[in-house]
Amino acid sequence: MSDQPSGLAATAGVEPDLAHHGDAEVGDGLIDLAVNVRQAPAPAWLAGPIAATLTELAHYPDPLPARAAVAARHRRHPNEVLLTAGAAEGFVLIAQALRGVRRPVVVHPQFTEPEAALRAAGHPVERVLLDAADDFRLDPSRVPADADLVMIGNPTNPTSVLHPARMVAALARPGRVLVVDEAFADTTTAPGDPGEPESLAERRDLPGLLVVRSLTKTWGLAGLRIGYLLGAPELLARLAAVQPLWAVSTPALAAAAACATDVAVQAERAIAADLAADRDHLVARLADLPGVRVVGRPASAFVLLHLPGATAIRAALRERGWAVRRGDTFPGLGPDWLRVAVRDRITSDAFVDVLRETMEA
Repeated sequence: MSDQPSGLAATAGVEPDLAHHGDAEVGDGLIDLAVNVRQAPAPAWLAGPIAATLTELAHYPDPLPARAAVAARHRRHPNEVLLTAGAAEGFVLIAQALRGVRRPVVVHPQFTEPEAALRAAGHPVERVLLDAADDFRLDPSRVPADADLVMIGNPTNPTSVLHPARMVAALARPGRVLVVDEAFADTTTAPGDPGEPESLAERRDLPGLLVVRSLTKTWGLAGLRIGYLLGAPELLARLAAVQPLWAVSTPALAAAAACATDVAVQAERAIAADLAADRDHLVARLADLPGVRVVGRPASAFVLLHLPGATAIRAALRERGWAVRRGDTFPGLGPDWLRVAVRDRITSDAFVDVLRETMEA
């Protein structure tokens, strides 16, 4: 629209399918590179507490111990934590509770559920589309100054870009709610940084900050549905007011508490380091394929590929037993994009070989 600021796109016209997710790509007998969930068994320190709750299901869930554990992990007070049935529920609560916002803006390409939740609640949504030619890097000045709700992923699904924390923090200001989707923050590493580089989870000084977290990716708990929001107590209270009673199950609460322990955080950091090595291996192998381009430097559990004819290639890969994620359902991308999950090196090598054969066929 001509009257919109530079870099903005309205939701008018042909729309990508925001309801499409990677699990729709998976099928019997297919090797799953479409879903960004780690496919390893739960360790005993996690599986044990979850299983133990099966004798307690006659009682209503008590979120207080899990809330306290999550708060301690992020150096916050328990009233700065809201537990949710996965990160996706958090986006719905935001959309439902903040009905008074006037100009919500979503930074794309990113996970489509935040915008889908806003639209389902009747919000008009504007998009800031980051540019592949600029490695999908964030420029805070492209977000309108009067946007009173801004949503961004970090690291971003599907681009795997990790924005500098200072750039994301620059989006915070009085009168604005800044939602940062950190569902994949625990997959990131940086030399010399023992924690999660560029995370804002422990920041309490930024006005209107809401950090969305998920425990389903690294720990393979997508079916259990557990996540949480971090933010100021008064803001979380508004979201809690529209949350259903007992939204988080007792087994999910046990998982949240277990994943907040020092043992869990140390294991998570080790997994992230191994993932970084496996990702570097995959990216190096992909670099040998003519016509395949990995934009920027991936930082998470998946890699975004640009290759002409990706729609046909995805279908051909499926016939050969491989499921990858289509990119055209993400605003700002199109039919020449695919997202591929990082797996172990043997799986990645086999995938690259099949991709090469498919492209040469």
